[in-house]
Amino acid sequence: MADIRVRRVYDAPTPTDGARVLVDRVWPRGLRKDAARLDDWAKDVAPSTELRTWYGHDPARFDEFRRRYVTELGAAQGQAALARLRALVATGPVTLLTATRDTDISQAAVLADLLRRPVRR
Repeated sequence: MADIRVRRVYDAPTPTDGARVLVDRVWPRGLRKDAARLDDWAKDVAPSTELRTWYGHDPARFDEFRRRYVTELGAAQGQAALARLRALVATGPVTLLTATRDTDISQAAVLADLLRRPVRR
C-alpha cells in the first residue's frame, strides 16, 4: 500500500516524511518559503478558490466538499496533477502538507484517500 501521510506544513519535518508536498492553493500564512522544506508545491491539485471559500473548513460541509472536490479533480487539469502525485507516490513515501488546522477534514485528507486507491483504467 502507498505510504502517504497528511501533516500540517507548520510541523517540523521528520526523517520518515519522504517527499514533502504542499497541496494548498495559497501560501501558508507566516511561513517563510525557505523554512518550509518542501519538495513540491502542487497548487494545481488544490480546490478552486470558490470551493475553498464555500467550504470554510466547516465540518458539517465536509462530505459535500469532498464530493465537489473529487468532481473538480476529474477535470483534465486535476487529472494531470493527480498523475504527478501518483508518480511521486510510486517512488516512496509522500507527506501531503496543508496549513489547515484540522487535517482530517482537509483537501490533503481527500487527496491521500484518492492516492491510496488503485487507478481505474
